[in-house]
Amino acid sequence: MARSAEGKTNVMRVLDQKKISYAAHTYPHEEGAAVDGVTVAKSMGQDPARVFKTLVTQGASKAYYVFDIPVAEALDLKKAARAVGEKSIAMIHQKDLLGLTGYVHGGCSPIGMKKQFPTVLDETALAHDTIVVSGGKIGFQVELSPADLLSLVRGKTADLTV
Repeated sequence: MARSAEGKTNVMRVLDQKKISYAAHTYPHEEGAAVDGVTVAKSMGQDPARVFKTLVTQGASKAYYVFDIPVAEALDLKKAARAVGEKSIAMIHQKDLLGLTGYVHGGCSPIGMKKQFPTVLDETALAHDTIVVSGGKIGFQVELSPADLLSLVRGKTADLTV
């Protein structure tokens, strides 16, 4: 899929390098404005059940984990902990996100993080031919098959939402 170099994010470069088919989407945003996933999904004309947000957590063992769930849903921390074999997990502080992942809040993608952490995708993703995740920058999203995402991040699926 031809795209100009200026319009590509690191996520798109990774997908191109791995020869994974995807569609790039953009949405309007104001610098410094709060980004909410349901609003983003609607502004792109997408069903919020197909648009996934990326959440980064830390387990009781101090290991980090990535969870992707539909934007309109909330992560069930007990289910998430069970999915990764931890006694408990907690969301990381927003101020730690950039240093840990290379991404800012509202632009965090499971693809192309500084380090690949164990990743779990909510099982509802498998009900869709394609899902949408962050393109790695606020204003950018990528649409790809759940199977391709799972293969790329060496992830698994589980029931993760409240």
